[in-house]
Amino acid sequence: MKKRIAAAVLALAMAFALASCQSEDSGLTRVRLNEVVHSIFYAPQYVALELGFFEEEGLEIILTVGNGADRTMTALITGEADIGLMGTEAALYVYNEGREDFAVAFAQLTQRAGNFLVARAEMPDFTWNDVAGATIIGGRAGGMPQMVLEYIVRQNGMDPKADVEILTNLQFTSTAGAFTGGIGDFTVEFEPSAFALEQAGIGHVVAYLGRDSGAIPYTVYMATQSYIENNAEIIQRFTNAIQRGMTWVAEHSSMEIAEAIHPHFREFTIEDLAFMIERHKQLDAWNTSCIFLEDGFILLQDIMEQGGELARRVPFDELINTEFALNAAKE
Repeated sequence: MKKRIAAAVLALAMAFALASCQSEDSGLTRVRLNEVVHSIFYAPQYVALELGFFEEEGLEIILTVGNGADRTMTALITGEADIGLMGTEAALYVYNEGREDFAVAFAQLTQRAGNFLVARAEMPDFTWNDVAGATIIGGRAGGMPQMVLEYIVRQNGMDPKADVEILTNLQFTSTAGAFTGGIGDFTVEFEPSAFALEQAGIGHVVAYLGRDSGAIPYTVYMATQSYIENNAEIIQRFTNAIQRGMTWVAEHSSMEIAEAIHPHFREFTIEDLAFMIERHKQLDAWNTSCIFLEDGFILLQDIMEQGGELARRVPFDELINTEFALNAAKE
């Protein structure tokens, strides 16, 4: 993790420098938010952005994309971002490295893995035993997509190191392209990549990893201890806006959500967006509350331990701050 963070610092510097400007006339407090990837999986956040929930809390969000939890965590701990949206595992790595001003999770956005297993052919009777002996394009070693995939393979009686070939050497943004180019029998993709492969006739969604892995704090909002201590009011207002976005998504149709977030995904029609959103809704991907629950944290560490990626377990109260989410839930 240390090497990945160090390598990413220079690459991020210019991108965040471009995001550092703000209109002095806005009267809003600027918050630099780095999301791990730009995905329909984070629809409640885009709803909060597009419907003005952040502005109503007095915040102007400067949104950038890390394209990897290691890069998003780099932005956070180097001060290039104020808040990061990423997998909880990134905070566990930094904590176990002994960093003094480590990242703390204060709001949970998604409660399941948001990615899909895509096969080359239709497999209406798919079971996970069908991946035995196959090659799967997975995720970065030590990242949540990869660890959840390995966990599911183990849960189905197979050894992910021996019974399946999982490729972990591809960049997050190049997996769908590699699959299109003929690499792998299966690939693990988020939306909209999974949908795009289906539309192109290249792949077919055969399984949802979030259903098979159980409820875990897959993507959460984090800030460093020092930022939270010095900006508690900003964190509360940010959490309030996210909670409003989550509530709005829970109470509105997939078509209404698609219309709201379409500015973030103009490469797709509103109808296509609604299809992808409905798939997430049916699979119970999103929380209705941004309160981080301890049961999911326990399962997350179980998954990391089984994958050989957790040096030691971390107490819930050490890494998770539920104060802001509890306050937001009362609004």
